[in-house]
Amino acid sequence: MGLLDRLELGIEKAVHGVFSRGNAQVQPVEIASRLRRVMDDQAIAISQGRTLAPNVFEARLGDDDFARVQQWGQALAEELCDVAVKHARSQGYTLQGPVRFSFKHDGGLKAGVFEVTARSEKSQAPAPAQPSVPRRPMPPAPPRVPSAPNRFPGGAQLQQPVRTHPVLEIDGQRYSINADSIVLGRSSEADIVVDDTGVSRRHLEIRRNQGHVYAVDLGSTNGSYVNGERVNGSAELLDGSTISMGRTRIVFRMLPAPLGGPA
Repeated sequence: MGLLDRLELGIEKAVHGVFSRGNAQVQPVEIASRLRRVMDDQAIAISQGRTLAPNVFEARLGDDDFARVQQWGQALAEELCDVAVKHARSQGYTLQGPVRFSFKHDGGLKAGVFEVTARSEKSQAPAPAQPSVPRRPMPPAPPRVPSAPNRFPGGAQLQQPVRTHPVLEIDGQRYSINADSIVLGRSSEADIVVDDTGVSRRHLEIRRNQGHVYAVDLGSTNGSYVNGERVNGSAELLDGSTISMGRTRIVFRMLPAPLGGPA
């Protein structure tokens, strides 16, 4: 269980009310959620199958919130770097350099109000180590080489079948399913975080198996529904299937896969 989850479950009581939910104070899970949104908002498609996202982040906080953040220091910054790396991997984003997260004091911000800014920054070799700021480089993606089309004698070309790739559409954003198992839920440990109080911490799993995709309910409190039918165990998803969990509506799509992308 990560630091953000431990905070959400009540560790703040052990440190004399740090990040207490009873007051207008910034919560670490709010910073993590804002970080993901900033990455999605600033992500830029630079070529087919290649999307560039920011890798350097800064959170600006007011007097009291900044003082509380300093109590956690590098541990919280490191956890937020992990959040950024996991989100980049789940969405297939390309990062130009190591992920860095820092906090800045802004006396003009009220308690409970914060801002997260981001930018892309290329790594420079050799890069000196900075132990005060965690750096977690993304592994380089393998080169994508398009396969040559099959040709018959006389120049006739055999048309390759169109490959498709599963995608989830949530609140106007698309999440590519690049792994055999993707967990949706309210926890910061979920692969796709759903900010909905009616959604359990680990609510639903999207599972790929031998060319088929299934929605698997993970014992959620309010249940999961596919096309209006409650999921008892699992339900196969087809292009256009609608998933409902809490107040959140999710559309499952099978879209053409990028050239050289995953099958």
